Amino acid sequence: MPGVEEQGRLRIDKWLWHARVTKSRSLAQKLVASGHVRLNKERVRGAAQQVRADDVLTVALERRVLILRIRALGHRRGPAAEARLLYEDLSPPPAPREERPAPVALRDAGTGRPTKRERRQLERFFDDGSDES
Repeated sequence: MPGVEEQGRLRIDKWLWHARVTKSRSLAQKLVASGHVRLNKERVRGAAQQVRADDVLTVALERRVLILRIRALGHRRGPAAEARLLYEDLSPPPAPREERPAPVALRDAGTGRPTKRERRQLERFFDDGSDES
């Protein structure tokens, strides 16, 4: 009996693992089972769902959404350069991050410990110029 890969289809969890979308196949299975993967706009119900070339996957990851068109199925989990050949990334570019100034710790004068800058100012104020040790 010919294997599934020979018929031009592959399990979705295996493909996600081959394409390096997830670190392990079990994580790919959990991602699919939790409903975070869509195949051609339809929610995937199980990790055994078959994919083929030209299918479009939408994968909701923790901090981003990937839209991938499957170019090839792949036969192994190879290096990242090889994995990038398995898909075409259709995801929109991430929104530019807005630059915010670093937060400044504000406190009322005279409360809490002095900062390093305030300690230096106090040392200069109380320094009388003599070198007594």
